[in-house]
Amino acid sequence: MKKTVSSIFLALLFGYSATATTPIDDEKKEVKVSESKVTWKGYKVTGSHDGTIDLKSGFLMMDGNKLTGGEFVIDMTSITNTDMTSGNGKEKLEGHLKSDDFFGVENHPTAKLVIKSSETFNKNSYTVKGDLTIKGITKPVTFVLSMFENKATATMKVDRSKFDVRYGSGSFFDDLGDKTIYDDFDLVVDLAL
Repeated sequence: MKKTVSSIFLALLFGYSATATTPIDDEKKEVKVSESKVTWKGYKVTGSHDGTIDLKSGFLMMDGNKLTGGEFVIDMTSITNTDMTSGNGKEKLEGHLKSDDFFGVENHPTAKLVIKSSETFNKNSYTVKGDLTIKGITKPVTFVLSMFENKATATMKVDRSKFDVRYGSGSFFDDLGDKTIYDDFDLVVDLAL
């Protein structure tokens, strides 16, 4: 009887020790969407416009301290302009961005980013490769993501022409002159985890 009790005690002790020191694989860190922020900036020959867009959901997958994956859904219906004051110009631009000329939000109300892989290049930063889907078109993207405690920041340059967003693009139309809108736009994402 003593041997049986001792054997059970040792099995429990070693079993607990093994699980207590095992790191958590594939921990899912949910993004606090109400505390997170996505800003955009688009450029044209005569200047630029910027604004915000809401994150609908998101998470990062971690293996210990290493980023291994993640997924983000963006609410394209929420796109707003912040560099113009309220009035006709602001409302006209926001309506145009939501139209089929740009992001066609009636048929494509969300965009999605799926992180496929990452490589650490310093203690807190990663070069991330993923798939970005806009207007139902998925293309590979590469960007930098930095993490500090319960925050993460990513910056990304997106070529809109790859997602069939052609309005005012010099890549598709000739003789636009100062009406040309550049293909690349910037996204800056500040995540609360």
